[in-house]
Amino acid sequence: MSTMPVSHPTPARPASDPLAETIHKLTRRLDAGIGDLSLNALAKSAGLSPFALQRAFKRILGVSPHAYATARKLERFRAGLLSGKDVTTATYDAGFNSSSRVYEKTAAQFGLPPRAYTKAGAAEEIHFAITASPIGEMLVAATERGVCSIAFGETAEGLETRLRTQFRNATIVRTPATGALAEAIEFTLSQLTEHPAALALPLDLRATAFQQRVWTALMQIPRGETRSYADIARQLDRPKAVRAVARAIASNPIALAIPCHRVIGSNGTLTGYRWGMELKARLLKMEKSTPKRA
Repeated sequence: MSTMPVSHPTPARPASDPLAETIHKLTRRLDAGIGDLSLNALAKSAGLSPFALQRAFKRILGVSPHAYATARKLERFRAGLLSGKDVTTATYDAGFNSSSRVYEKTAAQFGLPPRAYTKAGAAEEIHFAITASPIGEMLVAATERGVCSIAFGETAEGLETRLRTQFRNATIVRTPATGALAEAIEFTLSQLTEHPAALALPLDLRATAFQQRVWTALMQIPRGETRSYADIARQLDRPKAVRAVARAIASNPIALAIPCHRVIGSNGTLTGYRWGMELKARLLKMEKSTPKRA
């Protein structure tokens, strides 16, 4: 699973919205994380009421000022950890007022506690199983919170090596495919049949707010259909963020459950796929010839 930070490009500014430039200026304040960033202070500096500012933010960016600010704090916090700061220093440098607050947020965003995140899964226990599938060997791995990796490869050894590299400091245990792992395997295999199961998997993913938005958009692409990177960027109201969308898609650790194979180039050509272009082509061909999910 990739831990490469994905930066958020400058928010799109729809020319038709008279407050687009105002909101853009406020996002730069939130990006910097300096000064009074309360809703009242932001609204006063913009000459708007707090209610009007909330509405404008959600209309233009799709999120509230608070949600935007929190996502930026988390990005600063993660960057601090990756640069070698201890958790306490990274917490306050990012703008959080307490370690309990940042632990709450990082558990939801990254799927791992902060120290485990910086140490590639240290103190975490990850169970995995490998089984044969119609498209090669398949690995499914999960923490106690949910599935953290679904991957395909030519050999079981190669898949296990990749998992152990990604979580090099975690306790990695190969186990029989029972319980949650069995359910995840059953779900994934069902995606390769004429009667795919609806997604009901608990997932344990580490992601920025932007990655989460992109992955959610991917899960909304109907079976048998495709979208371009530009389509996804427009769906997120970030039409200039095509490259950032591509990076977020490339970092998807969950094959099929998050169907990044359904994203192609604007000219209709196939583009890169983490598990191989041949597999991507096979998946798309298969989905176009089988019924769409209801």
